[in-house]
Amino acid sequence: MKKTLRESLLLYGITCAGTELTTLTRQVEEALIGGATMIQLREKTLDRAEYLRKALAVGAICRRYGAPFIVDDSLEVALESGADGLHVGQDDVSVSEARATLGDDKIVGVSAKTVDQALAAQESGADYLGVGAIYPTQTKENPIMTSVERLKSICAAVRLPVVAIGGIKKDRLAPLRDSGICGVAVVTGIFSAPDVRLAASELRAATEALLLS
Repeated sequence: MKKTLRESLLLYGITCAGTELTTLTRQVEEALIGGATMIQLREKTLDRAEYLRKALAVGAICRRYGAPFIVDDSLEVALESGADGLHVGQDDVSVSEARATLGDDKIVGVSAKTVDQALAAQESGADYLGVGAIYPTQTKENPIMTSVERLKSICAAVRLPVVAIGGIKKDRLAPLRDSGICGVAVVTGIFSAPDVRLAASELRAATEALLLS
């Protein structure tokens, strides 16, 4: 049975930028075997051709495992690679432009740090929100932190499914209980782990215990 978007967001794996293609594809497959339910390819500095090459490879693996594949930031790469959707930040392409280009059957996710941003994304037609950084993270320089209380306020304000992002690890999940999230988005906690499959498996179990038990 095909998962709903909310179900697919349970353990949202986001790749580490700059990973060599062979390593990247192996890691993505290991993450999916371990229990990741959705994958985002995030690259901030690649040229379009190389980003597309990675997207085509990662997308093929995601299709094999029946997991939605999302491209970060690049509308062109999302379109050309046949990705299931696009994730955008507040300073990236607008939700309305992404929707007009990709079509209604594609997923559009938005990063939000405030209730106002979350409501604006919902009004514009976003499908889900990524909210954070909840904890300090190595993936962004000087990230603006989002408190758990603000996360709860955002979840309460919108109808959209929300994932928490930023420094998520299995021993940091407890404060997120009853926050309203439907899942967690994890970068280094999966893709920088010595054993990617084990890390995904443990995070999947911990997230299910947090949100589904």
